[in-house]
Order: sequence, then C-alpha cells, then structure tokens
Amino acid sequence: MARGLHHLLLLAALLQQLSATSAGDVATGSGGEKVHVAIYYESLCPYSARFVTNHLLKAYRDGLLDAADLTLVPYGNAKVDAHGAITCQHGPDECLLNTVQACAIDAWPDVKVHLGFIYCVSDLVMKNRHREWESCFQKQGLDPKPVTECYKGERGHNLSLEYGRQTAELVPPHQFVPWVVVDGKPLYNDYGKFEAYICKAYKAYKGYPLLEACRRPGMEAENMCTADFDRADGDAIDEIRLVLLDGDNNN
Repeated sequence: MARGLHHLLLLAALLQQLSATSAGDVATGSGGEKVHVAIYYESLCPYSARFVTNHLLKAYRDGLLDAADLTLVPYGNAKVDAHGAITCQHGPDECLLNTVQACAIDAWPDVKVHLGFIYCVSDLVMKNRHREWESCFQKQGLDPKPVTECYKGERGHNLSLEYGRQTAELVPPHQFVPWVVVDGKPLYNDYGKFEAYICKAYKAYKGYPLLEACRRPGMEAENMCTADFDRADGDAIDEIRLVLLDGDNNN
C-alpha cells in the first residue's frame, strides 16, 4: 500500500512538472524547435515589398513569428557573372538595396531589429521613395555606421554572393519572388497564406493549441515577380516602372 502511494505521488509530481513546462512553451513560444521560415526576395520587386509591409509585418505584430525561426534572403532574381559582378532584375538601385539589407541582417542579427529596418525600406519602395532609404536609420533609432561600412566595402558584396549561393541551391529552384519556404517546403503561389502554414506546422509537430493569430482566416495569394526577367511581363513590368523613380530597370 505504501509502495503504491509512493508511485502515485511520483506520477502526480511528474504530471505537474510537464503541465507547467507545456504552459510556459505556449505562452512564450520557446522550449522547442520553431517552425523554419525562409523568405527569398528582392528589394525593388513590388510584390516582395508588399509581402514585407503587409503579411510579414502583420505576422510579427500578431506574435506569430515567436513560433518561427525566420530567415530573410535579399537576393531574388539577381545573376552573377564569371567575374563575380552582380546584376539585379530591377537595376543598380536594387543591387544596392539588396546589399544594404544583407548588411542590416549581418549588423543586427536580432530579427526584431533588422526586420524593422527592412520594413521601413520596403515601405518607402511602396511609396515610390526608395532613394530615401537612409532615413530608416533615424526612424528606427539605429546607428548607420556598421551598415554603411559593410555595403560600401567587400563585406557587403560577399554577403550578397553568399545569399546568391543560397538562392541558387534551392530545391526546387525558385520560380518568382517572394519565394516562401516553410519547414523546407515552398509555398509556390500560395505564399500569401504563409501564416496559416506556420500555424499548421506549429500545431502538427508540437501538438500545441493554435496561437490566437492562427484563428483568423487565411490570406489570398498574390501575383509575383518572375525569375525569368529577360522576358516581357506586362502588368508586373508596368508596376515595377512605377516603383522606380527614374524608370531604370533591366527589362
């Protein structure tokens, strides 16, 4: 009888400990592996900018990114020649901003910091004011020195080459941007619903109840910038020209 009571007390203590741990994990989004989310994009693609300013920011504000390990890869449909020079889909301004954002990620590894800066730049792109990007340092209360030294030096170019390598190694290859990958699986043109996919993955392998942000309806997919930027692309090209202040692009 005493031995049985001892076992019951041990089981009760174990259950209490497991319950406390699970509750803490749900509340903080910690204590276990997060959903891996990678976003491959380019700075002057209007669909990439819209994704950052609408979907990605909303996911952050809703607390959904607490359940995600987010990786941003600013490179998109750029190409590298035999000498290591990079050509971007929407011209030199895009190469500059891709490198600036790569340097921001490198300078401020905390996603909550570099995402704020990237959101600010993307918001200016959507407002046809992308050449005012340096104002984002002051708006975000950030020291411009590490990013400035980076993008003007060899470090920035090497970061862009590394992001190019990562993009080139995607399996399957990306077809357009933004190219959103959740736990290794691309969402294709369903990327506008990436929050729902995060929720599904989070629940599936953790067994946790859905986060509050996961209870609202999913979002519709949007159009995208094609990876084949040597061909004419009608509506997308027209919108890109609106984004670029001087109409400079490679199409």
